[in-house]
Amino acid sequence: MGDEIRTSAEVREAAVLAGLHEVHTRPDAQNAGDRPVPKALSAKPAEQKSPARWAYERIIVYLKNFEEELDNTQEVAMGFAGGDTGVLRIEGMGYFDPDIVTFYGSDESGSRMQLIQHVSQLNVMLRALPVPREREAPQRIGFRLVEDLEAGGKTDSDDAT
Repeated sequence: MGDEIRTSAEVREAAVLAGLHEVHTRPDAQNAGDRPVPKALSAKPAEQKSPARWAYERIIVYLKNFEEELDNTQEVAMGFAGGDTGVLRIEGMGYFDPDIVTFYGSDESGSRMQLIQHVSQLNVMLRALPVPREREAPQRIGFRLVEDLEAGGKTDSDDAT
């Protein structure tokens, strides 16, 4: 192993996703760990974040990575296991400290949906769905969530620290 010089920002960024490891069958597959981590994720040490905030931020990394592989005819949705509830086109996401993550969106017929999930039960299956006919361009929630983090998206508990 050679000596590697890293900036303090690179060290902090690596610490955020230190446990991330992915292997794919496709050699050109985009690993979330190969992408830059939004700076806002390393602004506060992981041990100072609630389980909900920590899960929320890591899901954002996966959402954005997934969206980067979609073309302009697709947008991200999530499927559900164990039931006949279909899919939720992800239009928003949030968390409620200390342990709830929520997803907002609509199903394939356009009906509003919201999933409220405890972090201990969290499973997110990302799917690519065609962009609805009434819209020309796909919505990119992963990119918007990263923008919100970078803009300092705060909660009341952040102000108390």
